Order: sequence, then structure tokens, then C-alpha cells
Amino acid sequence: QVTLVESGGGLAQAGGSLKLSCVGSGRTLDWYPMGWFRQAPGKEREFVAAIAWGNRKIYTDPVKGRFTISRDNRKNAVYLEMNGLKPDDAAIYYCATELRASEWPRFDPDHWGQGTQVTVSS
Repeated sequence: QVTLVESGGGLAQAGGSLKLSCVGSGRTLDWYPMGWFRQAPGKEREFVAAIAWGNRKIYTDPVKGRFTISRDNRKNAVYLEMNGLKPDDAAIYYCATELRASEWPRFDPDHWGQGTQVTVSS
């Protein structure tokens, strides 16, 4: 009953920046955690960042200090601002939300977007 659509992916130079957006539809997501995962070729999907009610945020160590997650509940949206991009950041980035009872700070999504491709040239 919720649809997530990502946008903002593309090609960036190493050291450059991109801002990903994810807009939800079908229901309001104000009270639910939202976040991002990524999957690079030949690698398993990994957690990137998440944000919950009260502006509580978590990040995976490799992106701390470089990526910033935020949300705009008026737009039912979550964003991921990525700075200082590295080739290792190249992946398909998936937006996700958890509508089940949350065990925060564990983020265990149950709804996913289709993904947006991020490519980083070295």
C-alpha cells in the first residue's frame, strides 16, 4: 500500500556530489523510519543510512561524515546527500521504509523502491 520512487542518481566524478530523492505515495510516512541501502555489482546489499521520527539518524561507517540523510514530511520524502564520492560508492541505491513495529536503531525495511543508479568515475 506504499510506493517508493527514487531519483537523482547519475554519474559523478570522484570527490563530487549527488543528492538522491525518494518520494512515497499511498500513505503518509511521517511516523515511520526511512532509509537507503545500496548494492554494487558482485556484492551483497548493504545498509547506508536511515532516519526515524525525532530526527534520529544512523549511518554505516564508510559514509559517516560524507553522506547526510534528511526528510521532508510535507512531501513524504527522504533524501540522501552524498559528498566526497568515491568509486566504492558506485551502486544501485534503494530507498526503503519500515511500516512494521520498529526495533530501532535496527532498520529492517519491508517496503522498497526500484533503485537509482549511482556511478562514480575515478
